[in-house]
Amino acid sequence: MHIRRVVTEHSSRGIARFAEDRAVPRTDIFRTVPGLVSRMVWATSASTTVPFDGTDPTPLLTSFVPEPGETRFLVLTFPPDSVFMSPDFDGPAAMAENLAVSPGLAERFEPDGKHQTPTVDYGIVLDGEIWMELDDGNETRLGQFDAFVQNGTRHAWRNKSDRPATIAVVLVGARTPDTTDYDDGL
Repeated sequence: MHIRRVVTEHSSRGIARFAEDRAVPRTDIFRTVPGLVSRMVWATSASTTVPFDGTDPTPLLTSFVPEPGETRFLVLTFPPDSVFMSPDFDGPAAMAENLAVSPGLAERFEPDGKHQTPTVDYGIVLDGEIWMELDDGNETRLGQFDAFVQNGTRHAWRNKSDRPATIAVVLVGARTPDTTDYDDGL
């Protein structure tokens, strides 16, 4: 799936215009997991301002998990679960590649694929179907155009179908009970 990224900016006279129109530059097609694709479309920091200064924030990201007040916009394609069950699947190599591709996020993965981030995630299934699995075997199937809000819960994505599934998700960094903000006393 080709994802096009269009970015806007203001001219020196304040006129809205297109700054960029191209494929997502931070696109990673996994070698060790056939069909797995990670695309970091955009990111903001807590100090992001407008107008846009022309600097693409994605190449410099050191963590896919945003801090409070930051965001990450990802488009992910998941292969069918059968890829992970193949006798040729090399779990340690896949984990090493994931650590290189998705810093800050890959370290949070448990052996069964579950993970938890201090984020509120807004997402939508663009293509295919995928299952969101929570604790105690709770799961639900999400189909094309189904939307989800994932509130910092431990979860895993399962593709029980025989074709890829693609989701778009915005991770919003959130405060957790162990986060202290000395400016507002929380």
